[in-house]
Amino acid sequence: MRKLNCWEFKQCGRQPGGEKEKELGVCSAASEIKFNKINRGVNGGRYCWNADGTLCEFQIHGTFAQKQNICRNCDFYKLVKTEEIPSFIE
Repeated sequence: MRKLNCWEFKQCGRQPGGEKEKELGVCSAASEIKFNKINRGVNGGRYCWNADGTLCEFQIHGTFAQKQNICRNCDFYKLVKTEEIPSFIE
């Protein structure tokens, strides 16, 4: 079964070719290849909480240390954690 990436779940439009790409730029979760396949995602698509500069609560946020409370309460984070148990990578 195919798993959703964050830009599909959140519909933020910041993936390459997305509707908000020109306005806000490509999100690092969509472009960070070092995170590819973590939690079975494309690039950082299922590891977005560790990608700097992601769009959360309609604001671009920095590092995980700065946004961890937001991320741990995010519906998408909780979904990935549930879907990936017992191999979830935080």
